[in-house]
Amino acid sequence: MTSVPVLETPRPTAGRRLRRGRWSPSLVAGAVLLGAVLALAVVSLVWTPFGLDEAQPDARLSGPSAAHWAGTDRLGRDQFTQLMLGARTALQVGLASVAVAFAIGVPLGLLAAAAGRLVDDAVIGLIDIVIAFPTLLLAMLLVTVYGASTAVAVWAIGIGISAEVARLTRISASRIFTQDYVLAARTCGTRPVMILVRHVLPNIWHTLLVQATLAFGIAVIAEASLSYLGLGTPPPAPSWGRMLQEAQSTVSVAPWNVLLPGLAVAVTVIGLNLLGDGLREALDPQLRRDRRVVAR
Repeated sequence: MTSVPVLETPRPTAGRRLRRGRWSPSLVAGAVLLGAVLALAVVSLVWTPFGLDEAQPDARLSGPSAAHWAGTDRLGRDQFTQLMLGARTALQVGLASVAVAFAIGVPLGLLAAAAGRLVDDAVIGLIDIVIAFPTLLLAMLLVTVYGASTAVAVWAIGIGISAEVARLTRISASRIFTQDYVLAARTCGTRPVMILVRHVLPNIWHTLLVQATLAFGIAVIAEASLSYLGLGTPPPAPSWGRMLQEAQSTVSVAPWNVLLPGLAVAVTVIGLNLLGDGLREALDPQLRRDRRVVAR
């Protein structure tokens, strides 16, 4: 009798799982909130209600109206224009900071997981030293030394976040290195670089993607905090943090000038966190099964 070979059903990829409708409420809500902020930033590239420095002295500290949707500041500048341009700054700095963090953290984490114990201990020690300093404090130190600029803020925030990225990468990669198929590849003489490319990175990229959304939110908060302290993006480039700083002296007269930039930061960070939570649930089948069991 001829036996019929049993074909193993291929495991659905992350893209297939998303296309099959595994869109959690967190993923949808996060995408909507972040999409609204992204839309403001994109539209600001081609259109804003007023010029950045276009001031109307007769309309200083006016409330939201048909002419000024978010009111004006103490100089008579349109607040909605600054909110739009501030969204662009926040996303640009956040994206660049995350890129720096992953460019530093992922190679360090992979090196610690793949190298011997001596290198692993050295990398862990370096990671612990950086983690000991809060991201904002480390950014403030670097900005104080090298001066306030967007580039310095990006590098400062990115270096601060890179330690968490390196630690997560090391933990995730170390788990993959203990799998049988990796041990078999080593036995066959596969080079370490090829093992990283073929086996490790394809199995940890979804974890890193979720971490990227959370790191993005941290970067947005850090950029706003640095700008609030006068150590971030220098004027005339708009920033939500500087909008908060400039509005604090008139909060009793024009409270909307404080509420709106703060709301913009909150919406962006909440959207990124919800997006990360939704991606984690969509890309991790085990987490989805655990939640179903709890729901029952």
